Amino acid sequence: MSEEIKKDDITADNSPQKAGEHIIDINGLVKRYNDNTVLNGIDISVTKGEVVVLVGPSGCGKSTLLRCINGLEPIQGGTITLHGEPVINGDKSLFKIRQKIGMVFQSYDLFPHLTVLKNIMLSPMKVQKRDKVEVEKRAKELLERVGLSDKANSYPAELSGGQKQRVAICRSLIMDPEIMLLDEITAALDPEMVHEVLNVVLDLAKNGTTMMIVTHEMAFAEAVADRIVFLDGGAIIEQSTPDEFFKHPKTERAERFLKTFTYSK
Repeated sequence: MSEEIKKDDITADNSPQKAGEHIIDINGLVKRYNDNTVLNGIDISVTKGEVVVLVGPSGCGKSTLLRCINGLEPIQGGTITLHGEPVINGDKSLFKIRQKIGMVFQSYDLFPHLTVLKNIMLSPMKVQKRDKVEVEKRAKELLERVGLSDKANSYPAELSGGQKQRVAICRSLIMDPEIMLLDEITAALDPEMVHEVLNVVLDLAKNGTTMMIVTHEMAFAEAVADRIVFLDGGAIIEQSTPDEFFKHPKTERAERFLKTFTYSK
């Protein structure tokens, strides 16, 4: 694994989950599309400051799980709560709850007619009604944090894919979310752009940002995660610390999954 994405202070305890305040609690989650059950009885909690990485084969329900947590998909069974408050698709409270859940997708979805700075400032000013001076100051701080201070007045078309994704992360962070959901954020990037985005996420993890991440980057998953959750067929097959999962997977299914990657220590 490259030194660029190595996390020196990776959690090394034997517990699959950190102790502490729960941010997200999911119990018995069921998600169907017509007769196709995508998620079947998912139980998982995420504590404050924890980084949970979801891995598994394509189509196993990882991205759907993130979309359910953010209220983007209706569920057919079970419960999802944020600090004990239900996340219900279509409920009047969803608008406020969603502001506490930041989400970054594969696609950047930046407004092409706005500068980088204005893209980041738009939501906190329009949605949260925050002061323009405060928002601009915070936006510039975030751009500096991700190494894009010199791109504040550039337009999305002038940026590389990696730069656009870093702007998308800033746009989510400026809303001060309780938890960040990152869905395959490097999938659309050229290989040489992947590290610059992953380094930003590693920095967030080291600074205590609560995150749930879907990725196929196994070296990155090992470096950033406090807990690995392996899904297959819409169910959680196993979950453990990165060290346990990659060195001593508990199930034959996880072993077969890891063998499909050119992954080595």
